[in-house]
Amino acid sequence: MTNKIVTRITVVSFIVGVMIAVQYNTVQNPTTRDTRDIWAIRQELSEEKENHSQLLKEIASYNEFIKQYEDDDAESQAVLLNNTVDDLKRQIGLLSVSGPGLVLEITPATELIQFGYEIEPISADLLIRLVNEIYRYDGLYIEIDGQRLTHTSAIRDINGVTNVNSVPIDETNIDIKIITETFEKAEKLYGYLFASPFRDDFYLDNLNLNINEAQENITISEFDGQLSTDFLVEDNEGE
Repeated sequence: MTNKIVTRITVVSFIVGVMIAVQYNTVQNPTTRDTRDIWAIRQELSEEKENHSQLLKEIASYNEFIKQYEDDDAESQAVLLNNTVDDLKRQIGLLSVSGPGLVLEITPATELIQFGYEIEPISADLLIRLVNEIYRYDGLYIEIDGQRLTHTSAIRDINGVTNVNSVPIDETNIDIKIITETFEKAEKLYGYLFASPFRDDFYLDNLNLNINEAQENITISEFDGQLSTDFLVEDNEGE
């Protein structure tokens, strides 16, 4: 491997390490007096430790990739790089992805319709809260009513209509597909969502959040749009 690639990976690893150190220091030395009870603090500490562990796993994965790349011959290196590129494309949404997960169904509350209540599509605020909860409990990939979420996706209220990727979500019946890293994590996510009082918030908006059991294989399509590259700069040093 060229010194240029090694240098870049080293810099990235260093930045990640600094972020971990800053994050850990923030937890250890809060700038304001913490008035939460001990269980709330323990919960947040547990989440921070999980994030820390995940970052360490990613660093170990990249180190393993570097070692494998250095040990392989030129042909194997090309295959490895192509596989890595495809994996990164799946992560950012350029390729479809399949794996264990579950499907959520948002539907109007039938009994409320019978009593004449007006049913509106899901609000942007409620959808954002749901997405945050999914990511919090190990959701990797999400598709909302056919719209793949990426690092540039936005969920907004535009003139009273919820938009995902600038596409209006104006139906009261929508499906949300979720893919997790493992089937066990899909079951964990199912259990959390099924037992969570968060579902009551949907009923307050005259909607039902139906949570289907975890499945072994779910497919989420690629992002249908143009990913933003506003902050990317072409590197011509090697030319």
